[in-house]
Amino acid sequence: MLRIVSFVALFALCSAASAQDPLATDGDKYKVMLENDRVRVLEYRDRPGEKTHQHRHPAFVLYVVSAFKRKLTLPDGKVIMREFKAGDVLWSDAQTHIGENVGDTPTHVIMVEMK
Repeated sequence: MLRIVSFVALFALCSAASAQDPLATDGDKYKVMLENDRVRVLEYRDRPGEKTHQHRHPAFVLYVVSAFKRKLTLPDGKVIMREFKAGDVLWSDAQTHIGENVGDTPTHVIMVEMK
């Protein structure tokens, strides 16, 4: 019986961890363009007013395809407002957040996540 309980607890823990992956939480917005043992390249698109579920990214490089405005809500409740122009490139350390398109234009970015 203890083995079953341990297995169920381990499965629940693994499921919770994988639920943080943006492909699991918002697979309708993220598309894998390339993945290997060093990086994962994601394309992300959304429309004004759309919001993601809380998810986590490892350290990443972001390339902005089209201009947009975004609200990021961190796990501690802190809110960060960001505005991006087409062609912007930025580095970010690992982060967990909820993203919301608060502008009038669709979001279109390419993310290169480090492994």
